[in-house]
Amino acid sequence: MLERMSDLGALAVIFDLDGTLVDSEPNYYEASRLALAEYGVPDYTWADHENYVGVSTRDTVLLWRERYGLRVPAEELLAATDRRYLELARAHTRVYPEMRALLELLAADGVPTAAASGSSPEAMTAVLTGTGLGALLSVVVSAADVPRGKPAPDTFLEAARRLGADPYDCVVLEDAAPGAAAAHAAGMRCIAVPYVAEQADDPGFTTADLLLRGGQKEFTARSAYAWLRGTATMNSA
Repeated sequence: MLERMSDLGALAVIFDLDGTLVDSEPNYYEASRLALAEYGVPDYTWADHENYVGVSTRDTVLLWRERYGLRVPAEELLAATDRRYLELARAHTRVYPEMRALLELLAADGVPTAAASGSSPEAMTAVLTGTGLGALLSVVVSAADVPRGKPAPDTFLEAARRLGADPYDCVVLEDAAPGAAAAHAAGMRCIAVPYVAEQADDPGFTTADLLLRGGQKEFTARSAYAWLRGTATMNSA
């Protein structure tokens, strides 16, 4: 059992969902592959999918329409992708064990936490309910709650507002460069845990306060909690 620490002050922690709390990208890839195949794009690969990690589903379908010259309305393509994703997410979504452990430590200390994602409300509900993570979070913010997705700061700023926290007191955990850039734009600190390790040199990660270049294999709840406690102490000094 991890040792519990205290004196976290005004700290609030905001987690990205997909690729950070849960390994949902395989489900998103399969949903995207099936939806695009239905509309005449039969050769969508995992390498193609990696280009959209950290981009909201809504923004992704807009990029698809441009890249593949699709005439299908964006809302129809979004609905087709979300429908397939929900089927997969409800069947199984893997939680990163160390992320769950960190959430449990923060909950035990009364630290307010949020999930802030570019996913739809339905997708977030399916994942958070199915994995039980929803019970550990104070606030949930989806793509439908803000006018702009990441790398704009809107998602994280809305999460801070709902938490009643000053952005200065917030730390974001993110797996994608657009999310790290969004955290910086929001005036928040960031722990970056790249989902695609080869993207660790992306300029979006340069503003991260802590970059774990090896991704989830380098992340532990104990070390992250110690880092959070250290930064909280410095802020309260």
